[in-house]
Amino acid sequence: MDRRRFLAAAGAVGAAATGALSGCLGARGGSAADYDVGMTATAFAPEEVTVAVGETVVWHNNSSRTHTVTAYEGALPEGAAFFATGGFEDEETAREAWWSDRGGALENGDEFSHTFEVAGTYDYVCIPHEQGGMLGTVVVEE
Repeated sequence: MDRRRFLAAAGAVGAAATGALSGCLGARGGSAADYDVGMTATAFAPEEVTVAVGETVVWHNNSSRTHTVTAYEGALPEGAAFFATGGFEDEETAREAWWSDRGGALENGDEFSHTFEVAGTYDYVCIPHEQGGMLGTVVVEE
């Protein structure tokens, strides 16, 4: 079973249990089979995901709030490519673009993807919600 299909099955079980209590099944948007990491109002869900070298992670904004996905450049594994919504080449430029004109913004329903070619741990942030703790991690294994 591939990772997205597994996540979709696991998500369906969790959503059914949660939905019975909250009545909010329709609010999520998208299907877990289509993406690896969702974005709620204040968090990446899940906060950590593990993939193999060469796999692509897809983030999906299921929230009504605007978000970004921006790697912590100083914490990237040696030889790893920087990644950020908006296609910026470094963290400083991504941050400046967000604070000057919301550069790199992912609106509700938008997606971003990145293929991880180097094993290691990748920490990333949603710039506008960093102070609120909206951080995530991708672990890439050989």
